[in-house]
Amino acid sequence: MDTKNFIERFYAKYGNRNIKPVLFFSPGRVNLIGEHTDYNGGFVFPCALNYGTYLLIRGIDSNILKFSTINFDDDAETELKGLFVNTKKRWINYPLGVINEFLKRDIKISGLEFLYYGDVPNGAGLSSSASIEMVTAVALNEIFNAGFNTLDLVKMSQKAENEFVGMNCGIMDQFAVGFGKKDHAIFLNCDTLSYENVPVILNDCSLIITNTNKRRGLTDSKYNERRGECDKAVELLQAYKPIRNLSELNVGDIPLLEKYIKDPVVRKRAKHVISENGRATEAVKVLKENNIKRFGELMNSSHDSLKDDYEVTGFELDTLVYEGRKLPGVLGTRMTGAGFGGCTISIVKRADAVKFMSDLSTVYKEKTGLVPDFYQPEIGDGARRLE
Repeated sequence: MDTKNFIERFYAKYGNRNIKPVLFFSPGRVNLIGEHTDYNGGFVFPCALNYGTYLLIRGIDSNILKFSTINFDDDAETELKGLFVNTKKRWINYPLGVINEFLKRDIKISGLEFLYYGDVPNGAGLSSSASIEMVTAVALNEIFNAGFNTLDLVKMSQKAENEFVGMNCGIMDQFAVGFGKKDHAIFLNCDTLSYENVPVILNDCSLIITNTNKRRGLTDSKYNERRGECDKAVELLQAYKPIRNLSELNVGDIPLLEKYIKDPVVRKRAKHVISENGRATEAVKVLKENNIKRFGELMNSSHDSLKDDYEVTGFELDTLVYEGRKLPGVLGTRMTGAGFGGCTISIVKRADAVKFMSDLSTVYKEKTGLVPDFYQPEIGDGARRLE
């Protein structure tokens, strides 16, 4: 949607053409490798996308917050009279959770009109929720001169999702959305929050995101269950080593898991996290060496581990991955995000990209009855004001 049309939609919704709203944008993200490691203090390698959430926002002379989105019909109004409570599965929980974080820090919020528009598909695993949170945080920070830096806003947005929405996510999504840099991915240590922007140079290849179009509700999924299993693994492994999280171990420690973790399910969860950290670290190294072939192999190994050891893939994702690997020009393909639906990320020779999408769409529909969506994203910058 072009800016002019978006602003017209704002005026049609809220009236008063004398005061122009301010436009902000926050990207979605895709994680190239390093999955389910972020809340285990590990390494991730995400990048921001040129898809995301647009927000027009304007102050009003009242004590009311007005929320609307172009994506579906679900407007809401609420009065500013203290901290908010969860509204039970409505999309406004994401901005309300962020507003709460500002209120907790004694930032005085006055009446506002919000109009959101997103071209990141909800529930696809490309962080539409973090995108909404961060665009709200960046806008509030500027409008009310709150003075928070990007890392503050990232942490506030994560806290909003953890404590207000009820999704026990790690920091990767909000961090990638906040610190994204064009044509770079972020190699992030989720324990220390130290990071490096790494150029993504794919030569004659391109990134292709494929959406299973199987919706998943993360808060109700097994995501929190996996996090609990990892916590249990840490507790058991502390008999071997005084660790705070699984990412303090390395692949050389994997043989010890059988000795200290008798539960085979918990043991598999730990194995995935430890081995995935090794893959993420190697992936960054080989990307810097321009070894895209090896990068693709590591993506494949990542998916296999997510399927067999972490058990977060499912029939739809596995169909896309294993059928995709049979097609010409595919260097690597894996699920991305929390799993149980959502998307895959693939590296495909540019010359084979159109045939890849066509052939994969055909076989996926035959096997699942679903029609996938494809995106060929550019890697973009983080959350910011546009105009």
